[in-house]
Amino acid sequence: MSAAVTLRTRLAQPKIVVAPGAPDSLTARLVQQAGFDATYMTGFGATSVRLGTPDLGLLTLTEMADHARNMARAVDIPVIADADTGYGGPLNISRTVEEYLQAGVAALHLEDQVAPKRCGQLAGIRLTPADEAALRLKAAISARDGNDLLIIGRTDALPVAGINEAVDRAKRYQDAGIDLAFIDGVKTCAEVEAIATMVAGPKVISLVDGTDAATLTWKHLQEMGFNIVLYAVTTLFAQARASAEALAALKLAGRPESTQVAMSYDDFCQAVDLVGHQEFAEMFEICR
Repeated sequence: MSAAVTLRTRLAQPKIVVAPGAPDSLTARLVQQAGFDATYMTGFGATSVRLGTPDLGLLTLTEMADHARNMARAVDIPVIADADTGYGGPLNISRTVEEYLQAGVAALHLEDQVAPKRCGQLAGIRLTPADEAALRLKAAISARDGNDLLIIGRTDALPVAGINEAVDRAKRYQDAGIDLAFIDGVKTCAEVEAIATMVAGPKVISLVDGTDAATLTWKHLQEMGFNIVLYAVTTLFAQARASAEALAALKLAGRPESTQVAMSYDDFCQAVDLVGHQEFAEMFEICR
């Protein structure tokens, strides 16, 4: 069963799909080992780990597809992948879909920003006209060519144009044939409730740590009618803070300081399946 079929099967069930963000393949493995239904390849995380820069549209299609491919290979759970704006016009969008299909992701989302795009939580977002954005989504759906890959239509209108414009765009994208609608840039519980009330049909919500909206539980979101919840930065921020604290302790003490949150060597080897790799290699090695 393909990852896309697996995700479609899970979406057909009443339980919400919880997909923590993974900035890299190791984190994706940790998400899987923690028992989650799916993981989210966030452009915010990919940009930070590959370039050490903010998410301002700096990664190319080639880099993002390579990142998605590595992540999909590392896990058995579905990968939901950020595809930014599609990296150009209709032909570029078609190639983006083909590359992501070959990468093995289960779903991708395309957003309605003018390139170069930026993280949906940042100021300065510029929107593509809604009718043009709908056509771009239709191009992605056509390029899917009968495959099970899910196409998620994302709008970043909420922070710059308000809830009514965001909802109107979500509905337009639904009319274009997307599988799920996604209004990004949510910060408050009131915004989440408005989306739940005003947007019918399958929908995605993304919650950012530290916002009012992130106080809502999966159960609340499920009861509101959301089908997928993304936690784009939870693991990334936790990793960054843990690394910063470990480095500060090393600088101060002159040696590594053991902490309760640090993973042991044995636990790390288990996370990357060292034994499994060694056993496979030993099956085909010549004893000397």
